Amino acid sequence: MKLLALDTSSEGCSAALLINGSLTERFALAPRGHTRLLMPMIRELLAEQGLAPAELDALAFARGPGSFTGLRIATGVVQGLAWGLEVPVVPVSSLAAVALSAMETLNVAEGDGLAIAFDARMGEVYWGCFQASEGLPRLLVPEQVCAPASVSLPSVITGSWYGAGQGWQLQDQMPQALVATMSRLDDTLVPRASHVARLASHELAAGGGVSAAEAQPVYVRDEVTWKKLPGR
Repeated sequence: MKLLALDTSSEGCSAALLINGSLTERFALAPRGHTRLLMPMIRELLAEQGLAPAELDALAFARGPGSFTGLRIATGVVQGLAWGLEVPVVPVSSLAAVALSAMETLNVAEGDGLAIAFDARMGEVYWGCFQASEGLPRLLVPEQVCAPASVSLPSVITGSWYGAGQGWQLQDQMPQALVATMSRLDDTLVPRASHVARLASHELAAGGGVSAAEAQPVYVRDEVTWKKLPGR
């Protein structure tokens, strides 16, 4: 299996290539550099492995939630490649990608809970709750966008809870009883293509994947309030 995965859903920009279990990645923190960096990353990864795009078996991308502009960049690149190559695409939750990263960096045990938060701007966070299950994060309730003061945890977890994602930098606005529940926190983690690739490989093995036309971003927030600048 030769899988190319992309992520531009946050200030991080990354591409990863998973070939028969071997993973290579390019990653950079570049809030306004996604368009400039992504294609060179893809070309470098393919050249490093001596692969032509036509040899890829599947594509994956972080489908959100996250930066609206960033999500459109990765979606556009993946759709363009998938149309030409006629390969399946696996859209992967950006929150799940960070949950998988947190499972490794925070030493999360089987059955423990992961509360993932991204800063959604406009006084809100993207919020997702997962359970560590057989080495993967399993979504417990639908992902949502809400005020930090409105976040909550499902009651199904009997083990420990761990928090991750840059939305936890707003923890002073969250219910303090919920914050106190967390065994450990990492408010620096952002989605990475390497974790997108690993989640996508499991999805493909289970028969997942969609066509280029069906590879769409998931914004979670249905409405966006635009504030016009004076004179605009």
